[in-house]
Amino acid sequence: MLDKSEIRFLPIGDRRLAYEVRGDGPPLVAPAWWVSHLELDWQSSDVRRFWDGVAQNFTLIRYDRLGVGMSDRAVHESDLTLEGEVDTLCALLDALELDRVSLLGGSSGSCTAVAFAAAFPARVERLVLYGSYPDGDALTAPGVGEAIVAAVRAHWGLGARMLSDIFLGNADAADHERFVRLQRESSTAETAAALLDMVYRLDVRTHLSLVRSPTTVVHRRDDRAVPYRLGREVAAAIPGATFIPLQGHSHFPWHGDVDSVVRACRQGVAAPQLSDADQSEAVLLSPREREILACVAHGLGDREIAEQLQLSPHTVHRHVANIRRKLSATSRTAAVAQAARLGLV
Repeated sequence: MLDKSEIRFLPIGDRRLAYEVRGDGPPLVAPAWWVSHLELDWQSSDVRRFWDGVAQNFTLIRYDRLGVGMSDRAVHESDLTLEGEVDTLCALLDALELDRVSLLGGSSGSCTAVAFAAAFPARVERLVLYGSYPDGDALTAPGVGEAIVAAVRAHWGLGARMLSDIFLGNADAADHERFVRLQRESSTAETAAALLDMVYRLDVRTHLSLVRSPTTVVHRRDDRAVPYRLGREVAAAIPGATFIPLQGHSHFPWHGDVDSVVRACRQGVAAPQLSDADQSEAVLLSPREREILACVAHGLGDREIAEQLQLSPHTVHRHVANIRRKLSATSRTAAVAQAARLGLV
């Protein structure tokens, strides 16, 4: 269970981005979906079940994009672009001093994840995409997207109900009611419409072939919001990507058969076990990780390392967790021993 949680705020210009750090282990970052609310989302047992399963033994980092949820509600035109989405993700990772992370991009967040992975291949260890698409124009028939955006802008209550039918399909009435209430509490009608319009405009077709991280694409066959064929197109365009088709119609991974989605996503974020013969070449520690490993080898604790390298203890703790994972070590002592055997210290 990802019980350990902190909600923090990152200044971006004159606004604040709300983000959550939950759990312990190497970082798994979820780029923001269309509309979210960190606090209210987690009140759903279905949402908790999904993230508890996928992010077990990871530090899960989620955030509300600017304009929605717990972030400041002001939205600028520059936010409503793929570049703006990538800049926000980059600012968050820089603030947390995370050199290398795994990304789990769902729905429109998959576009952010793809564009970031293409632009910064050295910073993405593994990439998992759920309900993804290459081009927002392909999500609906011509004119339908504009009509949905107009309905949301004109009447948020009716618009949210329309989207509930699309996203949740034949879920029970209580689920639909919770979704409608969450969306209306997370965003204004104007912001929701503007962000939805951006969702329909996102286009990562030129970015897909540039992705170099091990990638897993997960898609439900009867997804009503993002057609199955679009997930196949994403997987086909990313070199070496693995495509995992699943049964189901709900667009949200925490509805329907949650366990099958968790298993598929875990397959994507779990690094393969390496043989001893392969580890010396395949284990790649960043310069910062090697620096911290050397301090660990000298018997320094997290706080002492933080003081010596002018980092926060929290950041040092994350780096040590990354080092242990890369070395398949169950403790700091085991990590030092394994590093010594591989000639890393």
